[in-house]
Amino acid sequence: MRKLAVSTSILAFNFALFVPICGFAAPQSTPTLTVNIEQKGRGIEATSNSEVIIVSARRRDETAQSVPIALTAIGSEALSKRGAFSIQAVSTQVPTLQYTSSNPRNTALNIRGLGVSFGLANDGLEQGVGFYVDQVYNSRPAASAFDLLDIARVEILRGPQGTLFGKNTTAGAVSITTKLPSFDHEAEIEVSGGSAGFVQAKGVVSGPILKDHLAFRIAAGITQREGFIRLVPSNRLVNDLDNQAIRGQLLWVLEPSLKLRLVGDYNLSDADCCTQVYAGYGPTLRSAGRQFPALASALNYAPPSLNPYDRIADANAPIAARSELSGVSLIADKDLGGTALTLISAWRSWDWRPANDRDYTSLDILRQSANPVQQEQITHELRLASKGVQRLNYTIGLFAFRQKLKGQNVTEWGRDASFWLLGTATSNGTPIRSNLLDGYITRSNAVSTIDSRAAFAQVIWRASETITLTTGLRYTDEIKKADYAAQVEGGLATPNNALINAKLSIFRPQAYRVRFGDDAWTGDINLSWQPISSINLYVNYAKGFKSGGINLAGLPFNATNNPALDRAIISPEETQAYELGLKSQWFERRLTANVALFKSDVQDFQANVVDTGPGALRGYLANIEAVRSQGVELDLTLAPIQGLSAYLRTAFTDATYRSFKNAPCPLELIGNTTSSCDLSGKELPGTSPVALSLGAEYRWAAKAQKGEYYIGVDGTSRSSFFADASDSAYLKIRSYDLFNLRAGFTAEAGWEVFVLVRNVTDHDYMTLLTPQSGNSGFFSGVPGDPRTTQLTLRYHY
Repeated sequence: MRKLAVSTSILAFNFALFVPICGFAAPQSTPTLTVNIEQKGRGIEATSNSEVIIVSARRRDETAQSVPIALTAIGSEALSKRGAFSIQAVSTQVPTLQYTSSNPRNTALNIRGLGVSFGLANDGLEQGVGFYVDQVYNSRPAASAFDLLDIARVEILRGPQGTLFGKNTTAGAVSITTKLPSFDHEAEIEVSGGSAGFVQAKGVVSGPILKDHLAFRIAAGITQREGFIRLVPSNRLVNDLDNQAIRGQLLWVLEPSLKLRLVGDYNLSDADCCTQVYAGYGPTLRSAGRQFPALASALNYAPPSLNPYDRIADANAPIAARSELSGVSLIADKDLGGTALTLISAWRSWDWRPANDRDYTSLDILRQSANPVQQEQITHELRLASKGVQRLNYTIGLFAFRQKLKGQNVTEWGRDASFWLLGTATSNGTPIRSNLLDGYITRSNAVSTIDSRAAFAQVIWRASETITLTTGLRYTDEIKKADYAAQVEGGLATPNNALINAKLSIFRPQAYRVRFGDDAWTGDINLSWQPISSINLYVNYAKGFKSGGINLAGLPFNATNNPALDRAIISPEETQAYELGLKSQWFERRLTANVALFKSDVQDFQANVVDTGPGALRGYLANIEAVRSQGVELDLTLAPIQGLSAYLRTAFTDATYRSFKNAPCPLELIGNTTSSCDLSGKELPGTSPVALSLGAEYRWAAKAQKGEYYIGVDGTSRSSFFADASDSAYLKIRSYDLFNLRAGFTAEAGWEVFVLVRNVTDHDYMTLLTPQSGNSGFFSGVPGDPRTTQLTLRYHY
């Protein structure tokens, strides 16, 4: 309640400032509400031959085809009929967007191979893909792991958005727009049931409170499903779904030119998650006795299955993944005649409460490794923008962001850790007792704050009827502070220095305090040529900036077995991006064909890498000298022709480390004294060189039933990609092809029923691969979902 009171006070204060500026007066007559076009028709405006997608990629309402940048926009109807209730599902329809997650905290979004490196999460690392909901920036990637609810559209903006979406968008942005309250009574209910105990229910109600002045909208949903991984010997299914969400809105039209939108939401994910299964073993350069077969044999251990698609795991410690996300925002829009003034103020909170068995086996190596996090953020944005399509259009604004994050870590080693991680003797021959690390535990606390301020401006100049020049500039200034402290205790008490040092090689106490500032100029310049209304050719240059980072999970050790304090601060990341694109429509706009060629060069790329020490896999931040992503994207959309519609989206991406000479070694090259390898010229992780999404739908009238039948297919294909920053051959996810089928009936009376079959061929594929602690050659992973079915009934009033 205290947090809510504080956030409400902040929003009220901003409202008090905004209203005098706008010259508010009590309405003297009944106003006429003008609803933005993107809120009508579930995010699309239908024409006789095609669908015109309305987007706000440049903070103004425009058709997607008229915006001279590469983007993908998916409307509410397309999301609903494909059962896409998460960003992960959306990513299957957008080849250049890759979503990976081992749990909500360890979630990553990549666009064109850039965004964030794979690996263990580090709270000092910010995403390179900005995540926005109703124009509000969400700083933690966990925000993208929750269910989508009552969505008008999702926009995927590709490439740096260095002017209008300036907060850490070096790779692009995901912008979600929810539906507005309605001044007409409206209600929708959707209920689904399916295999693996899948149950999903969603409900929306909207309508007027005060005619033409005050409207409300309430949306709520739950999603539950059994897990697909079975734990032995408890015979319990884990990695399930247990999500809840609610969002409430008020739209207040104080006068025809002044509107306020107040939004509050609460999201909870409380699953028995997230464990991994045995995925394989690959020989390393370590001595035979220090590799998985010998270590497992000595401890009389065997995985419950050598086939990961049996989906059997034997983790023997509690697992949990409780994640709460909530917030409140105020959006005020004032029409000043030829210009529009917008104020957005928001408070958001995220609370992460995990538990896991980090060695993913019934061995007692890494008994627990939990990283609870509590995060709060406040954002303010003020924009002044010209209206309509003028010879000269502009947007200017100010942005402020403050985040406070608190993280705690508890890592405990077990009775098998000494033998598995250290062996039977120290380097000087001192015998190591088997219980040396039993109960050895480290507890740490990290507190960090970020203060960011920015000013920005974008100008769109129509030089002629066919040529448009767009320029943008943004100045960002940031200050970051952090305190980190870790203590150790437990394990075998011993006066022997060799054994003490052996314990400390696993983890030793460390503490540091960091404060630094960054500032940067970013922006873009775009030249477009539209010889006819259906052709738009453009060239674009953009500069992106991602502020420096702070290692908040402890530092790796140097050659003297001390924390490497020089790695506490990570340098800023800068991107130079070039794009040449064509947006076109043919055959009376029945066929939309868009193509983009792109190249992005990143200096000081921020990656989350893993050290090669004997103990836990300690993830830490590091700068990579240079990386490059280049390629071509093609989007084809066929508007309905006699009931048949289709789409094809494909991306060819060449993303590589241009210079990474001090990289973590791949698992197969790790020896007893291995420290680093040169990965220059190798592929970036998490990037499929070839990715494809396609689909088709056929509809036909059912006059007797007063409605339409339909059948559709959607597919996604991704070539193989590395699941680890080291580019280990053992940690490369094989290519896969997935297809979903759906069939249903839509009635004129407002109800719809359909059947959806996901992964119809029951294809086996992996979504994640992870090396186990100790570099024994053992690696675990998460298999993708098998074939599932669901039946959905929806009614809209």
